[in-house]
Amino acid sequence: MIETAVITISDKGSQGKRIDKTGPEIKNILDKSKYNIVYYKIIPDEIEDIESELCYVCDELKVNLVLTNGGTGFSPRDVTPEATLKVIEKNVPGVAEAMRMKSMEITPKAMLSRSVCGIRKSTLIVNLPGSPKGAAENLQFILPALPHGIDILMGWDSECGERK
Repeated sequence: MIETAVITISDKGSQGKRIDKTGPEIKNILDKSKYNIVYYKIIPDEIEDIESELCYVCDELKVNLVLTNGGTGFSPRDVTPEATLKVIEKNVPGVAEAMRMKSMEITPKAMLSRSVCGIRKSTLIVNLPGSPKGAAENLQFILPALPHGIDILMGWDSECGERK
């Protein structure tokens, strides 16, 4: 099982002023596959809070995958990509590029996404959009490739170019 953390980044959600619909949508999708959600939290759009939470789930909980949602747009409060870039050790641009490319088939607004993806220690971090629909679509686009990447990252598999 791939141990996963889901972090919703929302000022209103963290204050109880908005019900988080995106985090549960992500959890629902993952429940149908080989992902074990071991952590879920809603935090505000504060760069220090996001950095701290990412470090905690990567360094202390040592999850295999972190899926953030929210904070990837153009609003002055949208700082999830900046926080993610501060904590990752390796950039994984192909995942974010694939999400934007596939989303562009649905809406031209997808080009406005600032989502990033990267690795911290042995954890893959993926920024998803804040809307339930956008997060679900983007997650479905990348899910087929994630297990192999995580297998390589964790050392569970060492062959990238061979078919099994």
